[in-house]
Amino acid sequence: MSEEKILASNRKATHDYFIEDRFEAGVALLGSEIKSIRAGRVQLREAYVRVDGSEVWLINAHVSVYDPAARQNHDPLRPRKLLLHRTEIRKLIEKVKLKGYTIVPLDIHLSSKGRAKVTIALAKGKRQYDKRQTIAQRDSERDMARALGQKERR
Repeated sequence: MSEEKILASNRKATHDYFIEDRFEAGVALLGSEIKSIRAGRVQLREAYVRVDGSEVWLINAHVSVYDPAARQNHDPLRPRKLLLHRTEIRKLIEKVKLKGYTIVPLDIHLSSKGRAKVTIALAKGKRQYDKRQTIAQRDSERDMARALGQKERR
């Protein structure tokens, strides 16, 4: 994991959900899509993951059109199949059936071999008061770190 290059991340996912399990999935891509992803022209802001039968799909991830591909280009918002082991898919299906669980994409990165991978997470939705509590905790930790830093300077 030390050589992986993160190309896009879904920062809102950690704000809106409690992340429980993480999975790394391969992505079935077209040639123009991988070239565009390697150029960093991908967004996961509105993306989500759906399980259909025994397949897992990345929906609404925006991979920009690759200009040099001209006529052989792809649809920027097309559904992309995620490649996972059967046992991982079963685990996801089992958990998603429970109320409140969903699957969210966290980031898209290139592996050390140059392949595009998506980190997906099994997540449970946060309520509004949970979000406020997380923000307050982060602020208090930042204040404590700031106070310790000031103390060390004296």
